[in-house]
Amino acid sequence: MLRDAPLRALLSMRYVLPGVNAMSTTMMKNLIKKKGVASIDELREAAVESEVELIACQMTLDLFELDKEDMIENIEIGGAATYMERALESDINLFI
Repeated sequence: MLRDAPLRALLSMRYVLPGVNAMSTTMMKNLIKKKGVASIDELREAAVESEVELIACQMTLDLFELDKEDMIENIEIGGAATYMERALESDINLFI
């Protein structure tokens, strides 16, 4: 089972979490290591291997002045309608 903090880090798609400075990100990485939970890289790898479909929020990308190039490979960019369409077709979905 995925723990909350690493999962949030995975879904942020960046090593520096949007809206959070580098020091906080370093603290998060250290906490992940200290608690012995999966690293961001391990979670990303597991998601890719499990064929998880990730949708990055276009509005959030715009807000933080990010582009698709800032995200990991094979990620879809979409809004609420895109998310809702996929969520309604899925057995499991997670919105963070």
